[in-house]
Amino acid sequence: MTQPDHAESLRLIEALLFASAAPVTETEMADRLPEGSDVSALLAELEDHYRGRGVTLAKIAGGWTFRTAPDLAQRLKLETTVQRRLSRAAVETLAIVAYHQPVTRAEIEEIRGVQISKGTIDTLMEAGWIVPKGRRETVGRPVTWGTSEAFLHHFSLCDISDLPGMEELKAAGLIGGRAPISLRETALPHEVPAREEPEAEEAAPELEALVDEEELERSRGE
Repeated sequence: MTQPDHAESLRLIEALLFASAAPVTETEMADRLPEGSDVSALLAELEDHYRGRGVTLAKIAGGWTFRTAPDLAQRLKLETTVQRRLSRAAVETLAIVAYHQPVTRAEIEEIRGVQISKGTIDTLMEAGWIVPKGRRETVGRPVTWGTSEAFLHHFSLCDISDLPGMEELKAAGLIGGRAPISLRETALPHEVPAREEPEAEEAAPELEALVDEEELERSRGE
């Protein structure tokens, strides 16, 4: 192989490795190189060329690929904050805590009308928006929840009393025709009025006449 061909083969292998998202096998390289090329020798030369640099040539999973130098990996770590969108259950729970605090889990469920999963409370705690506010002095001493300073900072509130009221929410179009949520939207079983039994309908005149005729025929036969 002449010097120009050798240099061109090195460039071609380098380009293949750079453009490929997965390690490239020596067979795949040989298919693109001039016939008779010594792929192993070319790779050894390229490996030596990149030794000690920020990018090195490494053999991984049966193929060859460029990798960041191991000693630089720690210095190249990036930390990003991933914002997760709250679920509807979490948003409703946060609103109830904000407007009814301090509130227990049972009271939240009573207002929403459904049970809340443990993950909903955990998500709001991880976000730093709700915190325990002590225990209610009732049976079982349940934990009460309230909003945190991080909640005020996130929503640009000076104090919890700055939360918009009912009229402001209606004016903003956030509340429509639905009645405001109360502590108990659904009636308990004993509060549901008993359904009245329908009164028996009077027999039609035609049916009464037919019955009378049958009775008359029966009496004559006897």
